[in-house]
Amino acid sequence: MVAETKLYDALSVSPTATQDEIKKAYRKAALKHHPDKNKDNPSAGEKFKEVSQAYEILSDPEKRKVYDQYGLEFLLRGGAEAPPPGAGGPGGMPSGFGGMPGGFGGMPGIGGGGTRSFHFSTGGPGGGSGGFSFSNPESIFADFFKQGGAGMGDDDDVFAQFTGGGGGGGRSSFRDSPSDRRRRRAPTPEVTTVEKPLPLTLEELFKGTHKKMKIKRKTYDDGSGKRKMEDKILDMDIKPGYKAGTKIKFKGVGDQEEGGTQDLHFIVQEKPHSIYKREDDNLRMYVELDLKEALTGWTRTIPTIDGKKFTLSKAGPTGPGYTETYPHQGMPNSKKPNERGDMIVEVKVKFPTSLTLAQKTHLKEIL
Repeated sequence: MVAETKLYDALSVSPTATQDEIKKAYRKAALKHHPDKNKDNPSAGEKFKEVSQAYEILSDPEKRKVYDQYGLEFLLRGGAEAPPPGAGGPGGMPSGFGGMPGGFGGMPGIGGGGTRSFHFSTGGPGGGSGGFSFSNPESIFADFFKQGGAGMGDDDDVFAQFTGGGGGGGRSSFRDSPSDRRRRRAPTPEVTTVEKPLPLTLEELFKGTHKKMKIKRKTYDDGSGKRKMEDKILDMDIKPGYKAGTKIKFKGVGDQEEGGTQDLHFIVQEKPHSIYKREDDNLRMYVELDLKEALTGWTRTIPTIDGKKFTLSKAGPTGPGYTETYPHQGMPNSKKPNERGDMIVEVKVKFPTSLTLAQKTHLKEIL
C-alpha cells in the first residue's frame, strides 16, 4: 500500500510497475509532450515537466521507497519528519500539482505559494538548506536518452529531433536552477566503434558466403542496473568479390556504455592462398621452371579459382618474368557481379646454384 499515487498517475503506471515499465511510460509521455513538438500548446510544457519530475523520483529506488511510504511533500521537506495530517491535500501532496506553474515542486505553485528549493536527505532534522530539488526537465530527458532510454534501439535518432536536448548545444525550453547547474554532469562521452578482423578464404570471397558470428557483450540489467554479459548472434552476408579492408557494419550491438551502445565493424581480411595472389580483381599465380625446362620447353596444368583447368605449354626458351593472361578468370567485381578480373600466370626460372667445369664448357659450346 502506498501513501499516494499521483506520480504513478502522471506516468499512467501502477504503483507495482517495474523499472522497465516506468522507463517505457516516461519515454512515451516525454516524447508526446515535449515542448519542441508542441510549440502551439503551452500546457504541454507543464505536462512534460510533470512526467519528467515523476520519472526522476520513481526511477531512483531510494527516492521511490520514501515516496511510497510518506508521499511527495515528505520528500520535498527533506524527509526529516512525517507530514502533518491533511497538509497540502491527501497523502501530503502539495496543492500545486495538476498544471500549476512549477510542476510538482521547487517552483511557484507549491502549497502556500512562493519559490522553494528542496533537497532529499536521509538524515538531519528539519531537512535544512541542503535538500532535494528537481533537475531541469530537459536534463532529465537528455540523460534518459543518452543512457540508452528504454532500450528501443532508435534513441539516438529520436533524441536528435529535439533541439533543446538538456546536456549540450541547442535551445532549452526550461531554465536551469542554480542547484541544477551545480550538479550538471560532464559531457557524455561519444559512443565508440569497435573494429574486429574477419578472416576469409579466397574461395569464400570468390563465391560469397553467409557467416554467423557469436559475440559477447556487456549490458545493464533493466531491473537492478548492474552490468551483465550476454551472447548475441550476428548474421552477415559476404558478397562475391569483397576485398580486404571491406567493412561490414553493425550499429548498436556492442557493449552498452554511458553514452549508448557501441557499434561493431568487421573488417575483411584475406587468408593467404597456396596458389593465388590477389591484385584488385585479378589473380596472379606463379609457374616455376628449372633451367632445362626454360631452355627446351615445358607444359603445365593451370587451375582456376572456380575449378576449371587449362593446359599451358611453351616450346622454349622462356625467360624469367614471362606472363600469360587468361581473361575473365579472376575475382568477381562486388559492385558488378557479372564482371571478373583476369588470371595472370607468371614464370619463375630456377637457376642452378653451381656448375661443374665440364658443364660450363659444354654450355659454352652449345650456346
